[in-house]
Amino acid sequence: MKRISIVLAVNNEEANLIQLYTELSAVVNSLAYEVEILFVDDGSTDKSLSIIRDLMQNDDRVKLIKLTRNFGHQLALSAGIEYATADAIISLDADLQDPPSLIPQLIKEWEKGFKVVYAQRDNYRKDNYLKRIMTRIYYKLIHRIQGVKIPQNVGDFRLIDNAVRLELLKLKERSRYIRGMIAWLGYQATFVSYKRKDREEGKSSYGIRKLFSLGMDGLISFSMIPLRFGLYLGFISILLGLGFFSYMILDIIINDVYYHLYKFLVNIIFVFMGFKIILIWILGEYIGRTYKETKNRSLYVVESTENFTEK
Repeated sequence: MKRISIVLAVNNEEANLIQLYTELSAVVNSLAYEVEILFVDDGSTDKSLSIIRDLMQNDDRVKLIKLTRNFGHQLALSAGIEYATADAIISLDADLQDPPSLIPQLIKEWEKGFKVVYAQRDNYRKDNYLKRIMTRIYYKLIHRIQGVKIPQNVGDFRLIDNAVRLELLKLKERSRYIRGMIAWLGYQATFVSYKRKDREEGKSSYGIRKLFSLGMDGLISFSMIPLRFGLYLGFISILLGLGFFSYMILDIIINDVYYHLYKFLVNIIFVFMGFKIILIWILGEYIGRTYKETKNRSLYVVESTENFTEK
C-alpha cells in the first residue's frame, strides 16, 4: 500500500487545530492509502502543542516534530518534508484556508504520473487593493528576470513525489523559497484549482515584513539579474550624462547659451547617489546571503519528535 505524508507547519494555531484535524481526518479515512499526519510546531506560545499531543493520544497517524524555537514557515515545512517517510508528501497551512477536501484530487493527479501537483487559487482573498497590485507586479517581475518560471497564485499547498523530496533535501541554502526550489528542480507538474477561504480564526504569521523577506528570497535566490540590472543602470546613467554634457557644450558653442552649472550639478549628484544606494543595497543582499550560507549552520533545530516508530 502506498503511503501519504501530510505536513503542517504550526505556529500559534490553537483556534484552528481541532477543526482542521476533524476535516483532515474525514478525508484521510476515505483514502485507500496509509497516511501519516506530521505537525511541525514552529515555536508556538499558545496551546497548539498540547492540542497536538492530545490528538496523538487518540490517533497513531498523528506525529509531532517540535522545533526549539520559531524558525519560520519555510524552514518548518522543510523539517516536515525531511521527516516524511511516504511515497508522496502533501503540505498545507494549518489556518483552514487550504481545504483538506482537495487532497483526493491532488492524489488523483499524482497517480497519473505527475511528480508535483499544485493547488492553485482562482480567487482573491480579502486583501487590501495595494497588496493585490503589488502581488501581480511581483509575479510578473519574477517571471521576467528568472530563468525558472514559478507558478502564479500558488502557495505551499501542494503534493510532491518522494523523488522530488529527495532532490529537494539536497538543496541546503538557508534563504529558502520552497515553491521556487521545487520549480527549479524541473519535474513535471500540474494544477488543481480551488477557491481559498479567508482566515476565520487566529492571526496570520505572514506580516508585511515576512512577506517582503519571502519575496526577496524568491527574487534574489534564483537569479543574478538584479546585479546585472545595476550594471545596466550604470551604463544608462553614464550615457545620459555624456549626452547631457554634449548637448550643453554644443548649445554653448552654437547658440552662445550660458548655463549655470550648479543648477544641474545638484540634480546629477542626487541621481547618482540614488543609483549608488540601490547598487549598494543589492550588493549587500548578495553578500549577506553568501555570509549566511558560508556559516553552514543547521536549517533548524529539532527539540523532540513524538509518536515516530522509525527515524
